[in-house]
Amino acid sequence: MAYFLRRVVYAVPILFGVNLLTFWLFFMVNTPDDLARMHLGLRQQKHVSSEAIQQWKISHGYDLPVFVNPRQTGVHELTDTLFVKKSLAMFELNFGAADDGRDIATEIHQRMVPSLMIAVPAFLLSLWVDLSLALLLVWFRNAWQDRLGVGLATLLMSISSLFFIIGGQFLLAREWRWMPVSGFDPGWDGWRFVLLPVMVSILAGIGRGTRWYRSVFLEEIGKDYVRTARSTGISEVRILVKHVLRNGMIPVLTTTVSVIPLLFMGSLLTESFFGIPGLGAYVVDALQEEDFAVVRSMVFIGSVLYVLGLMLTDIAYSAADPRVRLA
Repeated sequence: MAYFLRRVVYAVPILFGVNLLTFWLFFMVNTPDDLARMHLGLRQQKHVSSEAIQQWKISHGYDLPVFVNPRQTGVHELTDTLFVKKSLAMFELNFGAADDGRDIATEIHQRMVPSLMIAVPAFLLSLWVDLSLALLLVWFRNAWQDRLGVGLATLLMSISSLFFIIGGQFLLAREWRWMPVSGFDPGWDGWRFVLLPVMVSILAGIGRGTRWYRSVFLEEIGKDYVRTARSTGISEVRILVKHVLRNGMIPVLTTTVSVIPLLFMGSLLTESFFGIPGLGAYVVDALQEEDFAVVRSMVFIGSVLYVLGLMLTDIAYSAADPRVRLA
């Protein structure tokens, strides 16, 4: 519990710093006047007057002072500001409205389900497949099976994920008609639409994951405790599964940290090509429409999830190796 509380205390200033940096990038580098001028200029295709800029700022809530509001008194002098209303409010999951008027929190709540339907199975199955293949290659280490597996993994690493997306859509969906090319169904029939994206995600990452885990397990299998266990007559399969896999969990846990935000945020490329109305496609649409209210919210959510992922990884470290708790 003490270890967990220390990690929580460490995370608080980090989250505040991420929030402050996000605010600075979106409101100090690109000021509200710049946002108004950009949006109004795209719509009107002409010079934008200062009155139109001020009206746009008022309608979108960007007319407040940045950090201190001299028009207010008391605590409202600090709370009735752009920083509190647009930045600190995100800690309460109050993301405001997009430029088209839709509530961002409602859109996130609706779109996170399709993203999770793809990301969670893809993550779990990829981890299981990569670990299994890595252990299999270590079992056949220095044999032709190992060399062939490493060669195939390197080949898969060299191929862009876009190739697997287009190839899967053409072969499995268009030619063989095993599954839909794109789209999504929120009902029970929705598994047909997520099956191909999940398969593509697994295949696109199988080479990188297998090679990485193989190198981790090869380093473990050469240590003294493995030779001691082997000398006592323990089978090679039990050594790989019970000893090598368990002692190699810290590097495995480290690689999963970067995946945690994607479990919620979705995949930009996959969701765009397969027409999945998830959070990844939401970010792409916001970038195309230059809706920085949505982009700012998604950047903040991704940052928070990454920090929380680091906390969960530290806790998992302590479970895998009790010596970490002393750090």
